Order: sequence, then structure tokens, then C-alpha cells
Amino acid sequence: MTSEVVSTRCDAQFKEVARLLAEHRISGLPVVNDEEKVVGVISETDLLYHQVRQEPRYGHRRFHLPKLTRSARVTADKAHATTAEHLMTRPAVITAPDQYVTEAAQTMEQHDVERLPVVDAKDHLVGIVTRGNLLQVFLRPDDEIRRDVINQVTQGIDCPRYAVDVTVDDGVVTLKGHLDGRSDAALAARIAGRVDGVVVVTDQLTYRPDDSRPPGPTTGPAGHV
Repeated sequence: MTSEVVSTRCDAQFKEVARLLAEHRISGLPVVNDEEKVVGVISETDLLYHQVRQEPRYGHRRFHLPKLTRSARVTADKAHATTAEHLMTRPAVITAPDQYVTEAAQTMEQHDVERLPVVDAKDHLVGIVTRGNLLQVFLRPDDEIRRDVINQVTQGIDCPRYAVDVTVDDGVVTLKGHLDGRSDAALAARIAGRVDGVVVVTDQLTYRPDDSRPPGPTTGPAGHV
């Protein structure tokens, strides 16, 4: 995440919001209350509703905002908004500092947003994550990814480091080794799939056939085959 966050208050005027976006060269910013808790998010699109509501001149047909639907009413309200409180989208889609990058990416996709304010346990703003931030993790060197996979997998399933052989090639992780049970193998693949920068996990682990515990899901957020 980016720790130095540009934010604004609910009573900020339209032009103040536009100035912040332009000066800091950002496409959106969180709106916080007096307790520094995130109450909404404003994007460039929210400001552009003002432009599309303007009536064209010189005989061109007037642009009419759609009506009736809830989404259309929200759009119409933003087109006439003069403060951040009425410009912002609420409630804000947020994330936590300890959330996996893959989970943050899924949240963005599910809610069709380009940024996630990061809040602490008291809902105070501590940072912001953008799609650009998330893409940076895929630039991690393979040796860093391998080190993290080994540490997290061996700690997660409580096994010696030599029990799991990990290779990484352009973010593609291959797991080999022999574990005590099927559930351990499934868990190891899930853990590896959550490591920052992992593109896909190829699970070639073997295990003792007498493991009676049911296997967990075999596909983590990054997926594995």
C-alpha cells in the first residue's frame, strides 16, 4: 500500500476535490470524517458527472440522465453535487493491512473499483492500495518469491524445510516432496498460492495414503494445477 494518502473531508468543496486530484496526479481519494475514519471514496468519474449534465449548445440534443433506477438517481445526485459528501461513493470498499494481495485484487474485481482504502482495527485510514500497487507484486524476483513460499509453507504445515522442494520460474511455483497426509499437501498448495508475486502453483506433492482427514480446497487465490 501507499502510506502517504491524499484524503479529503466531507465538507470539501467541489473545486477543492478537483484541485487535490490534479495536484497529486491521482484518479481518486478517500473521504474521511473528523475521526479519520473512511466514509466514502471519490473518483474522477464522480467529478465528470458534472460535465455530462451540461446542456450542449448550438442545436445539439440535450443529454438526459437516466431516471427511475437507484443507480440513475445516484448519478443524478452526483451531477449536481457541490461537496465531497455528495460526490463520494458510499460505503467505501476497504481492506486491511494484513489482507493478502490476491484477496485485495479479488475485492477490486468483485466491486469494480480501482482503489482500496486501507484501514486499521479501529477503521482509521492508514494507506491506500491501487491496481498499480497490486501489479507491482508480480515484478518480484523469483528468488524472493521462493524464499517466502518456503518459509510460509513449512511454517503453515509445520514441517521441516527439506520436506518441500520449491522452484520458481517467472512466478510459476512448483512444489515437490512427500508429506504426511493429503490435507497437508492441499494446505501447502493453498499457502503457496497466497504468496505475493505467485502467478500459479503446480502441485506435484505426494503424501501417505493413510491420511483420513478430508482435503481442503486445492485452489488458492493465485490458482494451482
